[in-house]
Amino acid sequence: MDRNLAVVLAVAAGGCFTLQALVNSTLGKDIGSFQAAMVSGAGAALVLACVSLVTGGGFVHLGAHPVAWHYIGGLLGAVFLTTTLLAVRTLGAGGMTAALIAGQLALSTLVDHFGLLGVRHDPVSAARLLGLALLVGGVTLVVRS
Repeated sequence: MDRNLAVVLAVAAGGCFTLQALVNSTLGKDIGSFQAAMVSGAGAALVLACVSLVTGGGFVHLGAHPVAWHYIGGLLGAVFLTTTLLAVRTLGAGGMTAALIAGQLALSTLVDHFGLLGVRHDPVSAARLLGLALLVGGVTLVVRS
């Protein structure tokens, strides 16, 4: 994928993330938080199952890979969905998004630095650490009451 297209798609996905948290939170107020997370996850699973079948291959290789941790994405997604739909109620869209991005960037910096999970090794730099510190400061300012 072209790098510029990847940036545009990631920015668009970030916008969708905020909308998803707000929609899920509103649904959660009506039917319950865990139920709303399940509805959201089931909807995503249904769409992705259809796309997977249409784009070829289906699921013939499912389970063929012996590395168990490769299959915890659904668990991580459930934690993500439930946490965001609860946190957005308290922090608002901006605060929840700021905190989420800080967590993503902090963990991704560790993953890159140690070359974990098949990602190429990219040692942490002073500039990146400064960026993380500024991000923490920004989150603090955004979530303050």
